[in-house]
Amino acid sequence: MLSTISSSKEAMQLEDQYGAHNYHPLPVVLNRGEGVFLWDVEGKKYFDFLSAYSAVNQGHCHPRIIDALKKQAETLTLTSRAFYSDKLGVAEKYLCDFFGYDKSILMNSGAEANETAIKLARRWGYTKKNIPANEAIIVVAKENFHGRTTTIISASTDPVAKDGFGPYMPGFQIIDYDNLEALEEALKNPNVCGFLVEPIQGEAGVYVPTEGYVKGAQELCTKYNVIFMCDEVQTGVARTGQMLCADHSGIKPDMIILGKAISGGVMPVSAVLTNDEIMLGIKPGEHGSTYGGNPLACAVMMEALEVVKDENLMDHAEAMGKIFRDRMEALCDKHDKMKLVRGKGLLNAVVINDTPDSHTAWNICVAMKENGLLAKPTHGNIIRFAPPLVITEEQVHECCDIIDKTLSEF
Repeated sequence: MLSTISSSKEAMQLEDQYGAHNYHPLPVVLNRGEGVFLWDVEGKKYFDFLSAYSAVNQGHCHPRIIDALKKQAETLTLTSRAFYSDKLGVAEKYLCDFFGYDKSILMNSGAEANETAIKLARRWGYTKKNIPANEAIIVVAKENFHGRTTTIISASTDPVAKDGFGPYMPGFQIIDYDNLEALEEALKNPNVCGFLVEPIQGEAGVYVPTEGYVKGAQELCTKYNVIFMCDEVQTGVARTGQMLCADHSGIKPDMIILGKAISGGVMPVSAVLTNDEIMLGIKPGEHGSTYGGNPLACAVMMEALEVVKDENLMDHAEAMGKIFRDRMEALCDKHDKMKLVRGKGLLNAVVINDTPDSHTAWNICVAMKENGLLAKPTHGNIIRFAPPLVITEEQVHECCDIIDKTLSEF
C-alpha cells in the first residue's frame, strides 16, 4: 500500500491519474499546518491567505480543538441518529445559546446545510403560509454561491457550476444582488417562502453590499411574511469582524446557515439555526444524515467556537482587516495591476485590472506562492485574501510586503 510520496510532482501526478478533475489547485502540495502557516512536502513554509475558504479561522491544527478531537475520538465517534448520544443535545443547546436561536440542526457540509435550509423553508411555506403544494418559491441573488448540489445549482447563475448538469429544479427566482427594489417586487408573490442570501458574496469575489441592504432585506421579508435565510457558511464565525456578518447590520435573520469554521477546519460540521415554528415543520424520517450531529463533530464544534470567543477573534479580525485594507489601498495607487480592494474584517479581495477571462490573477497567485504566500483567484481577475484570524499585526505587514514584492516583480 502506498502511504507516502517522494515529491510534490508525484502527489500531483497521482491526483491527476486517480482523482476526478473537478478542481484546479495551485501547484503546491501541502503536508503540515500550524496557525497561519502551511508547509509543502519539500519543507517550504507559506503564509495561508485562503484559510480553506474561511474554514480554519482559528488557525491550522489549533491545539485546543485537536485535543477535543482526540479526547472524543477515544470514546465515541458515531452512533447515527437511530440512538441518542450524550453529546448532541449538549451541542444543540450550546449552538442555540451561542447564536440566540430556538432550535439547531447539525449536518456536515455547507451545501448540506443549505439543502436543509431550503427544505425547512419550503415546509414552512406549505404548512404555515398556506402556499399551494409544489408552488413554493425561494428568492436568491445573482452571482450567489450556496454549494454545488443539483438543487442548489438550479439557483445559480455561474455557468461553470451549472452548465451540463440539468434538468434544473424549479422553485427559485433569481434577482439582482444588493437591490431592495427588485427584492420587494419578488416578495410580493404570495408563493415566496424564503429569501436565501449571503451577507457578503464570497465566491463571487467578496462583493460587499451597500450600507442598509441586509437590514432592508430583513425588513422586507418581515413585511411580506417570508423567511430571511442568511448563508453565513463563509462569512460567519468572526471572519468579517463580527460573530455573524449580519451582526454588522444589527439584525437577527430568521434562519442562519453555518459551516466551515464552526469546526475550525478539523472535520466537516454544518448547522442551520432558526425558531421553533420553522424547525418543527420537519418530522421524524423526513430529513436526516447518518453523520449529522455525530459525537465527534459535536465535541469539535463546541471547542472551536469556544476558541473564537476566548481568543476574541472577532475584534482581532476587525482590527487586522483595517490594517490589511489600508496597505492594499496604498498598493492600488502604486501598482497598475491592482484596481481596487474590498471586504470586511479578514474577508477581503483585490480586483486585478484585467478582464475576467484573463490569467493574470492566476499568474500573480503562482508568483506569490514562490514568495511564500498562498492565495487563490476567483472569477478570473479577483484574488481573495482571507488568512486565519489568529494572524498578528507583524505578520499582516509581512504578507503585505510579499504582495507588494510580487506585484513589483510581476
